[in-house]
Amino acid sequence: MRELRSSAFWRAVLAEFLGSLLYALLGLGATLRWAPGPPNVLGAALAFGLAQATLVQALGPVSGGHVNPAITLALLLASQLSLPRALAYLVAQVLGALAGAGVLYGVTPAPVRGTLGLSALHPGVGPGQGTVLEVLLTAQFVLCALASFDDRYDGRPGTAALPIGLSLALGHLFGVR
Repeated sequence: MRELRSSAFWRAVLAEFLGSLLYALLGLGATLRWAPGPPNVLGAALAFGLAQATLVQALGPVSGGHVNPAITLALLLASQLSLPRALAYLVAQVLGALAGAGVLYGVTPAPVRGTLGLSALHPGVGPGQGTVLEVLLTAQFVLCALASFDDRYDGRPGTAALPIGLSLALGHLFGVR
């Protein structure tokens, strides 16, 4: 419990909050349709991937740059993160994502907002199929993150930024199409 009294701990929790806020704001912002026409799937996928990569690079030295609850849970299960830190990160990430979506909602004109990035299953895809696909894409992302954060490579979170961002963009391109 000494960890909870550390200023570095709370700085890391704040970093995860701000990272999740920016991730949601930038990623969801890229899904908005400012002009008529089909949605720009490539642009949204790149925005999510680049946001993730940028935040891993920027926040890695402070908190590890998880930004995503799936990564935090994977690192907890891999015994790379303490339970109090994982719980604090998860709360910060959820609240940060809600804050980011709230900011985006507040600064976006109503006609442009649409569903604010909410995606839906294709009419031909059932809930079970969608769940299996989401689990597989999340597993691909988490496996990439775990391998990229592995200290056996070089122990610097910044070097993980590009593969993690590209992995996320790949998952979006496959899953959103």
